[in-house]
Amino acid sequence: MANPAQASTAGHGHGGAGTRRDFLYLTAGAFGAVGTAVTIWPFIASLNPSADVLALASTDVNLRPVAVGQAITVTWRGKPVFVRRRTQQEIDAARAVPLGELRDPQTDQARVRRPEWMIVEGICTHLGCVPLGQKPTEPRGEYGGWFCPCHGSHYDTSGRIRKGPAPRNLPVPAYAFIDDNNVRIG
Repeated sequence: MANPAQASTAGHGHGGAGTRRDFLYLTAGAFGAVGTAVTIWPFIASLNPSADVLALASTDVNLRPVAVGQAITVTWRGKPVFVRRRTQQEIDAARAVPLGELRDPQTDQARVRRPEWMIVEGICTHLGCVPLGQKPTEPRGEYGGWFCPCHGSHYDTSGRIRKGPAPRNLPVPAYAFIDDNNVRIG
């Protein structure tokens, strides 16, 4: 039978060989972990959005040149966004509509941050067409907002569906006024 003092040192060798072996295992493991991290880092970095995607995440719009009653179209995330500076008559007409008449009931107040500015995504909720009504010469439909000629959807001055096959109102994107003359969409 082995001496108890010899049994306790049996697996470690003589003269500190066990600690040297432990050091080599730890060092090899550390180099392996660093090597793995260096190898997979490009893959992890490739999952981040590219610069062009980050640039599309928000769009700043200068509102100063837009006159009362005029509309402009900007692009955000590859989609058209309609920005209309509504007249007082358009605001009053939108607010006078009883919610019971609406297929997708939303008050005008719930769809705007400032009454004179209507900002909606310019994509018909029926089949994804781009409605008309941004230019003064284009038809705006029976309710003075936007008209999708593809299948006859009519939107009011608040972008709410009033007639035709579209099931929902024109979506309102996330936006915030930076100051009196600039808005950030997205």
